[in-house]
Amino acid sequence: MRKDIDPDEMGHGPFYKVLNSVVVPRPIAWVSTRSADGVDNLAPHSFFTVSCVDPPMVQFTSVGKKDSLRNATETGEFVVCLANEPMFERINATGTDFPAEVSEFSAVGLTGEKSAKVTPFRVAESPVALECTLHRALELGDSTVVIGRVVHAAIDEDVFTTDERGNSLPAVERLRPLARLGRNEWSTIGDVLDITRIPYKHWPGHYTPPEA
Repeated sequence: MRKDIDPDEMGHGPFYKVLNSVVVPRPIAWVSTRSADGVDNLAPHSFFTVSCVDPPMVQFTSVGKKDSLRNATETGEFVVCLANEPMFERINATGTDFPAEVSEFSAVGLTGEKSAKVTPFRVAESPVALECTLHRALELGDSTVVIGRVVHAAIDEDVFTTDERGNSLPAVERLRPLARLGRNEWSTIGDVLDITRIPYKHWPGHYTPPEA
C-alpha cells in the first residue's frame, strides 16, 4: 500500500520536506563567493550536480534569494568546495543565517585560500575546489539554478589513487564526502558498491539475477 500525495494539496512547504526525504543522498556544494563590496561568503547547498561535460559545468540551486546567489550573479564567479566529513560541524555552521556583512570564513574559523582563476577564496580545509565562472542563472519558481563553467580544479594530491587500468583519480574513501538526507540528517559514504556496465554486444539475452 502506497501513500498518495498531491503536492498542490499538501502545500509547497510540507512537500519540500517530503522531497528532501526521498531525493537522497544529495551531494553538497560548499559554495564560496565574494560580494561586490568585498565580503567573503560560504554556504552549503544540497541541490548540486554536474550539468555539462564539455565544457565542464556544475550547478547548485538557491532556494530563495540567498547571499551565494546574489554574489555569484553580481560578480560572475564562485567556487564549489567539497563538503567532507572532517568539516561536518563547520559546514553545518556555515548554513547559519549570518548577516550579509559577516564572513562565514571568519565566523566559523575556516582558512580562505587564494584561488587560481577567480576572486572568491577556496576553503583550504577542503580537499577539492572547483573554480567557476557564471554561465547562467535560471529562475524556476521560488528557486534559482546557478550554472557555472569550471575553469580550474584544485585537488589535494593525497586523495588520488591509481586503478587497475593505470588511471590516477580521486578515491571516494579519501575524499570522505558528506551528503544531505531528510530532516536534519546527513550521511557519510557508507558501503561502496563496485559494478561495471554490460555492453549490449555482451548482453546474455536472458539475465537471471543471482539468488540471495
